[in-house]
Amino acid sequence: MLSFGVFAVGTDGFVIAGLLPAIAGSLHVSVAAAGQLVTVFAISYAVLAPVLAALTASWSRRAVLVTALAVFTIGNAVTALAPGYGLVLASRALAAAGAALFTATATATAAMLAGERERGRAIAIVMLGSTTSLVFGAPLGTLVGGNLDWRATMWLVSGLGLLAVPGIALWLPARGRGVSPGVRGYLAPLRNPRVVGLLVTTVVAFVGIYMPYTYISEIFAPAIGHGPDALAMLLLTFGIAGTLGNITAGHQADRRGARRVVIAVTLALGVVFALTPLATGTIPAALVAVVLSGFFSFGVTTPQQHRIIALTPSGQSLVTSLYQSAVYLAVSLSGAAGALGLQAFGSQALPLLAAVLVFAAAVLTVLLDRTRPGEGPAEAA
Repeated sequence: MLSFGVFAVGTDGFVIAGLLPAIAGSLHVSVAAAGQLVTVFAISYAVLAPVLAALTASWSRRAVLVTALAVFTIGNAVTALAPGYGLVLASRALAAAGAALFTATATATAAMLAGERERGRAIAIVMLGSTTSLVFGAPLGTLVGGNLDWRATMWLVSGLGLLAVPGIALWLPARGRGVSPGVRGYLAPLRNPRVVGLLVTTVVAFVGIYMPYTYISEIFAPAIGHGPDALAMLLLTFGIAGTLGNITAGHQADRRGARRVVIAVTLALGVVFALTPLATGTIPAALVAVVLSGFFSFGVTTPQQHRIIALTPSGQSLVTSLYQSAVYLAVSLSGAAGALGLQAFGSQALPLLAAVLVFAAAVLTVLLDRTRPGEGPAEAA
C-alpha cells in the first residue's frame, strides 16, 4: 500500500509534462507559463519536505501518511476544479505538500517496519511505486487528458491517492512516534563541505535532466505533432528505459564505485542531449533519443544517493531529506530555465542547454569529489 501511494504521488509529479499544451490552451496561457506548474510543485516539495517531516515527527506514521494523502488528494481536486491559472498554481503547491510528506514518510516507515536485515528490500519495494508511475502512470494520465480533458487526469490522480488510504489506515501499525530534530538538526549535514558540493552537483545535473523531460512535447513536436497517443508512447518509452537505467546504474555502483558511475553517466547523457536536436523530425529517431536519454537520466539517481549516504552514514535520514530537496529544487529550476530558453531560443535549444548542464555536473563531480587517500568505493562515493 505504501508503494501504491508513492505510485499515485509520482504520477502526479510526472504527468504534468504530458499535459502542458492542453493546460495552456484551457487556461489561456503560454506553454512556458503552464510549465511553471511543474516549477511551483517542485519548489513547494523541496522547501516543505524537511519542514513537514520535522513538524510531524511526534505523530504516528499511520497518522502522517493518511494526513499526507488527504492533503495530496484535496490539492489535486482543487486543481481539477480551479477556473483560472492562479488557483491552479496554488493548488499545485498544496498537492506538493502532501506528496513531499507522504514519500519521505513512506520510505522511512518501510525501513522501520522491515528491520535492518530487510531494510533495503523494503525501501526498494516502496520506491518501485515511483518508477512505475513514470512507466505507467504518466502515459496513462496523458492518454486520459488527451482523449478526455486534462482535468479528468487530475481527478484520476486524486482517485489513486484515495485508493491507498484504506489499506494504510487499516493495516499499518500506529507506531513510530519520535522527537523532532528541529531545523538545526536537519541542516547539520550542511556543515560538511563534501555534502554541500554533492548537493550542488545534484542540482546542476537534475536541472539538465528534467529540462528536456518537462518540455518533451515541444522538443519532439516536429515528429509527433501534439497528438496525445504519440506523446504517451514517448513517455512510456522514457519510463521503461529509465527503469532499466536505474537498475543498471545501481548494479554498476556496487561493482565500480558510485562516483565513477555518475561521471560516466553524465558524460554519456551530455552527448545524447547534444545530438537530440538531430532526432526530432521522425518518430523512429525520436524513440532512439528518448530511450538513450531515459536510460542515462535515471542512471544518476541511485549512485548519487549512494554517495551522499556514504558521506554521513550516521545521519542518513537527514542527508537523504536534503538530497530530495535538492532534486526537487532542480526540477523547479528546470521548469523556469526551460521556459526562458523556450521563449528566447526555441524548443530545439533546450537539449543543448541540458547538455551543457550535465557536462558541468560531470566536471563538478571530478573536481569537488576526488577520492581521498585510503578510501574504498563506498567512502569514495
